[in-house]
Amino acid sequence: MQRVIRGFAAAAFAGLFATAAAAQTKWDMPTPYPDGNFHTKNIAQFAQDVDKATNGSLKITVHSNGSLVKHPDIKNALKRGIAPIGELLISLHANESPIYSIDSVPFLATGYDQAKKLYAAQRPLLEKKLADEGLILLYSVPWPPQGIYAKKEIKSIADLKGLKFRTYNVATQRIAALAGAIPTQIEVPDIPTAFSTNRVEAMITSPSTGVDSKAWDFLTHFHHTQAWLPRNVVLVSKEAFDKLNPAEKKAVTDAAKAAEARGWAASEAETADKIKVLALNKITIVQPSEALKKGFADIGKTMATEWQTAAGADGKLILDAFNKPGS
Repeated sequence: MQRVIRGFAAAAFAGLFATAAAAQTKWDMPTPYPDGNFHTKNIAQFAQDVDKATNGSLKITVHSNGSLVKHPDIKNALKRGIAPIGELLISLHANESPIYSIDSVPFLATGYDQAKKLYAAQRPLLEKKLADEGLILLYSVPWPPQGIYAKKEIKSIADLKGLKFRTYNVATQRIAALAGAIPTQIEVPDIPTAFSTNRVEAMITSPSTGVDSKAWDFLTHFHHTQAWLPRNVVLVSKEAFDKLNPAEKKAVTDAAKAAEARGWAASEAETADKIKVLALNKITIVQPSEALKKGFADIGKTMATEWQTAAGADGKLILDAFNKPGS
């Protein structure tokens, strides 16, 4: 009889263990950047928060630095069910829809306050567009703002005329054209050599990239124009999200809200830290003159109009909301 009881007990325990194991959901999360990047650190905390809030019933394993899925393929991997959740630079998919690139229209939203206002205007249309693809926006965090690097102080747009200006995409080529600069295609690894050999004389990029490329070795000035703040997004497949129980859904959305607030703060801290590093290495930090700000604002208006033409009615809704006084 005791052997029978022990057998029933063992079977019951095994059944409970199997039920607990079956109840646990595991998500693999591809991300594009290394573990030391502030975006990745923020995501690691997000995953920990979800784990804690669900008592381990939802486990998110972060696969950083493109180790699981390469950056350009992450969004498609979510759509195809290869991964349930992931992080990506949303403007990377501008060719799919202009709605995905409003954050990267130069000189439209300068600085963090304006970037937040633009994000608030964009979010409803962004969520709608993503929903059409079976995706849910959890949160979005910006990169540090883009500034002008040069071998001299740029006091107005006229000072850019004729300068060899580093370009790397359609937007930067358009900036060069509107400023009267000479567009010169240069990839990040070639930046130091290009400046040292005078193939390029100015560029627009973030304080982080300036530090990473040791800009002090080949130029002298950084103009804190805060031209635009490109944003990363964390997306989840609607199919995967819908399979969660209500408590797990709440845990994910609560953790996402906390991650967004934490990420914006981390981005601002990253900006201040990297500008400090530039200054410590004898780069002159220039607050743009009124003339330079006006010139860039004019370029921004032109490019925003071009963006709205491409984006159509939805683009107008975003810009109207962004430009609404007091919003």
